[in-house]
Amino acid sequence: MVFGLGSLFSALLDHSTGTRLKTKSNQRPKTEDQISMFRIGIGNDTHRLVEGKPLILGGVRIPFERGAEGHSDGDALTHALADAILGALCEGDLGVHFPDHDPQWKDADSLQLLARVCWLARERGFNIVNVDANVFLERPKLREHVGAMRDNLAKVLEVDAGYVSIKAKTGEGLDAVGRGEAVSAQAMVLLSGEK
Repeated sequence: MVFGLGSLFSALLDHSTGTRLKTKSNQRPKTEDQISMFRIGIGNDTHRLVEGKPLILGGVRIPFERGAEGHSDGDALTHALADAILGALCEGDLGVHFPDHDPQWKDADSLQLLARVCWLARERGFNIVNVDANVFLERPKLREHVGAMRDNLAKVLEVDAGYVSIKAKTGEGLDAVGRGEAVSAQAMVLLSGEK
């Protein structure tokens, strides 16, 4: 069965009460220009762990004998989040905006890169609704650092830390993460804006 837009809009629910919105069959609750637009983005990043580099995740320096190899500071969590936002905006990935062959981004603070990506989202009329992220690292354990990571990212995203979820996972001895050779992160983001 195919529905026209009028049927679609008349079938919308008010999710706060669970009741069907009261509209005439030929009346839309809002004009199409007034409907909120949501966009979802997903990002991931992986870095090799090497000696002589700091381990930085979510802007937090984690005490460890090895850190992430990368052109910038190697913050896989922040990179994955920035990629997720860029993906939701259909603006490519982090390498498009901050290429690893450009010396100006050498050892760059990834929170600053994320701030630039957030500025782009706001310029396009979008705000961050929430973030859900996983960090994969065999060791060290990250649980005690997650709160600081959430606070750092929330500040840059201009949201309450309650809208930033970060889960620390291991590789269970499998793949490059499980062998302690790499750190990896995945992030999903929900953006909201006016159409």
